[in-house]
Amino acid sequence: MTLPSPNKVDELFSEWDKPGSPGFALAIIKDGKTVYKRGYGIADLEHNVTISPNSVFDIASTSKQFTAMCIALLARKGELSLDDEIQIYISEIPRYEYPITVRHLIHHTSGIRDYLTLMGLAGMRCENEYPENEIIGLIARQKELNFKPGEEHLYSNSGYFLLAEIVKRVSGESLAVFADKHIFSPLGMKTTHFHDDFTRIVRNRAIGYSVRDEGSFRIDMSILDVVGDGGIYTTVEDLCIWDENFYQNKLGGYGQDLIEEIITPGRLNSGEGIDYAFGLVIGHYRGLETISHSGGWMGYRSQMLRFPKQRFSVICLSNLGSAEPPELARKVADIYLVDDFTEQSIESVSRQTQIIEIPSVDLERNTGFYQNPKTGTVWELLVKDGKLSVEFAGMSFTLAPVSSSHFVIIDIPYNADVEFEESGLDEPSHLYVCVDGKTRDVFQRLDFAPPDSEQWMDFTGEYYCKELDVTYRISIEDGELLLNRRNSLRETLKPINKDLLEGTDITLQFVRDDFHQVAGFNMRAGYGGVRNIQFVK
Repeated sequence: MTLPSPNKVDELFSEWDKPGSPGFALAIIKDGKTVYKRGYGIADLEHNVTISPNSVFDIASTSKQFTAMCIALLARKGELSLDDEIQIYISEIPRYEYPITVRHLIHHTSGIRDYLTLMGLAGMRCENEYPENEIIGLIARQKELNFKPGEEHLYSNSGYFLLAEIVKRVSGESLAVFADKHIFSPLGMKTTHFHDDFTRIVRNRAIGYSVRDEGSFRIDMSILDVVGDGGIYTTVEDLCIWDENFYQNKLGGYGQDLIEEIITPGRLNSGEGIDYAFGLVIGHYRGLETISHSGGWMGYRSQMLRFPKQRFSVICLSNLGSAEPPELARKVADIYLVDDFTEQSIESVSRQTQIIEIPSVDLERNTGFYQNPKTGTVWELLVKDGKLSVEFAGMSFTLAPVSSSHFVIIDIPYNADVEFEESGLDEPSHLYVCVDGKTRDVFQRLDFAPPDSEQWMDFTGEYYCKELDVTYRISIEDGELLLNRRNSLRETLKPINKDLLEGTDITLQFVRDDFHQVAGFNMRAGYGGVRNIQFVK
């Protein structure tokens, strides 16, 4: 192929390619050769160090593929089986009604609640004051799972945290030591390591930042030593070596058979395939197969995007928490693979989609609260500036009408639609979220009948959760219903109906005793990563 001008790529990153701004490290690989690599912006604002291809970044969840590879290598050596129950290795985890296997952890089908969400709910800061056994204890205190293992696919950091612990207990070495011995050193990835000691000095480290105010930044770094679900420190140069190993595997003497295993997606109990393999997402972009994973943690964002049949990859690492490497990596691919794609870009499809104008009364009929009964997630739909919007978890996106009941979600990097059920009533009873033409989620309309402020007193008081070992307090102050919890800002709760309150990415469903008095609540949090956790008044 004739390589495009690097100037087209540089234009994508021009916003950050300047003094005083965090930025990106980029590598582009074609047919086993790095055809372009560059740094944009500043790695260390205090010392005015620019980003280069050998700047070291925390790649967050993009690390999961390395943890999964460690497990795959141990399985190949016969030191564990992917179908072993996890309690064989981590006896502290209770046995639930159904077995949880190592394979369930790999594919995010275990149903185990997400430990980072649990830590936040318990008021445990993500700081280096909680050793692994305390986090295992937190997971082990959970009385139930989000779902029966194998019934659903739900991303959970707990699975990969526990996989790291399994590596340690089976091999007798920490994940950091095992990965270095069996992956990084054999491949010559000299700067890559699992960062399980936050006091470790890292040469050429890009400091993580988040936006403080317009045009200014603050340091945003982790001092949590937990690894497995994240924790890899590396460079785009080392990741180029890792990428090449997918085409000519040098690990363990297992050849390409090992690679085929780790890029094979999992399946649910029903036999339905999922898109998640061994720390890798198997998908498609503009008609081409992709293998990828992104990451986001504190002031770092990352993306590795591979088009295996074209032997083309984009590695994009950032030290700015508001950056979007997945979007930029796709735009780089748009430049290089323009003659290979068999489908139009999302932007082109969106421009060709026949967006129509519909009367405001037809928009208003779709407003209200909708809940996903599976995850407990609540969406609020409302009309803002003449457009139908969805708000949840502090985020907002716009729905553009194709018909009175069919809307497309705009400003996202994939084809997603919302269809409202035509029930013949004044208001739809359900909405369906469709991705690439397939129904992914169903939301049921909630009756919006909030209690008046006098009835708010029913909710006030203290509530204890044994699973989290924490007490929450609900109070009324200045005409607002407030939730107070340890190590967290006070949060306003919005009453939706008699016994349902909604916060920022949490939902409280209250339960009453035989005398109709509030006895406690069940809570959902973290995009459904924690479901039905119980608090008692």
